[in-house]
Amino acid sequence: MNIIEGNLALSGNEKVAIINARFNHIITDRLVEGAKDAFLRHGGSEDNLDLVLVPGAFEIPFVLDKLLESGKYDGVCCVGAVIRGSTPHFDYVSAEATKGVANATMKHGKPVTFGILTTDNIEQAIERAGSKAGNKGFESMTGLVELLSLYKSL
Repeated sequence: MNIIEGNLALSGNEKVAIINARFNHIITDRLVEGAKDAFLRHGGSEDNLDLVLVPGAFEIPFVLDKLLESGKYDGVCCVGAVIRGSTPHFDYVSAEATKGVANATMKHGKPVTFGILTTDNIEQAIERAGSKAGNKGFESMTGLVELLSLYKSL
């Protein structure tokens, strides 16, 4: 059996964007730090890494579509944090962000990772932004690094 998989090494020429939702910035800033760290640790060049800031998670899909449409990026890492409150707002925002990222990814056929936290409370978000549960921004970028390699093999 032939196994086709990506590896965790960049050539340094890959152009990557991180889209960060500023809402809940105390959490999302840590996700960006983790994503940047992963990109650099796996051989990426800081000159080839762009950070695009959007107001919230709901806006990520629109900007993702524009970035992929531009042809300037080999891949995009999306990070944000949607924290459940006492209204249905959480359900709408998290569902639309998820669907929108998936649709843009399928439309453009480029590597994209989903590092948007959807948590029940602030404590869970803190845990996923660099404490007990690791840093999901780092994990999301690591997934993108692997996808960039895998896409070249397909």
